[in-house]
Amino acid sequence: MAGSDFALFMGQLLRRPHQVVALAPSSRFLCAEMVAGIDPAKGPVIELGAGTGNITQAILDRGIAPENLHSIEMNPEFCDRLRARFPGLNVHQMSAGDVGDLPVENAQAVVSGLPLLSMPLPLQRDILTGTFRRVAPGGPYVQFTYGPKPPVARALREDLGLHWRVSRKIWWNMPPARVYRFTQNPA
Repeated sequence: MAGSDFALFMGQLLRRPHQVVALAPSSRFLCAEMVAGIDPAKGPVIELGAGTGNITQAILDRGIAPENLHSIEMNPEFCDRLRARFPGLNVHQMSAGDVGDLPVENAQAVVSGLPLLSMPLPLQRDILTGTFRRVAPGGPYVQFTYGPKPPVARALREDLGLHWRVSRKIWWNMPPARVYRFTQNPA
């Protein structure tokens, strides 16, 4: 991460603590695990909580063209930085709870940098139900967590019929994290 991105991140953390709740931007090791399995031949990708663009860069590095990446971010300064840093990227300044309204069909994955468990359950539900309206059948919702449990509330996992795979702990992230890939049973 460039020094100016880190300064922007820290400034927004102090000015908008209700929007920026991470302690530090995602490490390259966490980003690599988040985007493992993304294939430029399999269609568009949706990113939630793009921040300053560390995960965005990792998605693009997998070969996804900027026009096939739809990044959702609420913070207007982060949106400006994303547009400047990644020409052609589809930056949507909106709540991740509205992901189901994106004009994207059959996305191969939704990759989330959001602090999902710290959000109210109705917002979590909106994010996940919207996600599974936008991804192709069997497409994953990819989410990291710092804790020992799945980063989606149990009631929501059960209601939506979610299954998951979990990565090993990524020690080279601050704090260490795991990545979950959730999929939904076909209806």
